[in-house]
Amino acid sequence: MKNSKQKKQQGFTLIELMIVVAVIGVLAAIAIPQYQKYVAKSEVASALATLTGVKTNVEAYAVENGAFPDGSTANQTEADLGVPSTIPSGVIAFSTASSAGGTIKFTFNASGVSNLITSKNFELVRASDGTWTCQGSSASPVTDDLLPKNCR
Repeated sequence: MKNSKQKKQQGFTLIELMIVVAVIGVLAAIAIPQYQKYVAKSEVASALATLTGVKTNVEAYAVENGAFPDGSTANQTEADLGVPSTIPSGVIAFSTASSAGGTIKFTFNASGVSNLITSKNFELVRASDGTWTCQGSSASPVTDDLLPKNCR
């Protein structure tokens, strides 16, 4: 009688390995852009949180003085209004539209932030009646899909 031993399979075939690599490639092609979008959204949300703190001080100034601060004259400087001295992701600027209305604009840096938002802008706009709106800027705006839900 012939004693036949079956060999145990040792390792994977080339086809099996190629299938695994293809599946990983498809998953990476979907996951990496979504991750980049998630990072950009979180950076925009962080900038909005910074602007919200400044908005409170600007609102107090506008109510007390009846005018929107321009960010440059006495008692209206960025330091007086609570703008952090350094913001790693961008810069904040003020512009006055009317006596009690104006804009706080956040511009992202050209480097050090997600590629989806480099050099892009968004704004908090105060109307003369005291209502605030959040929107993309007129020049090089952050796309609507990256703005927080309360800022569209």
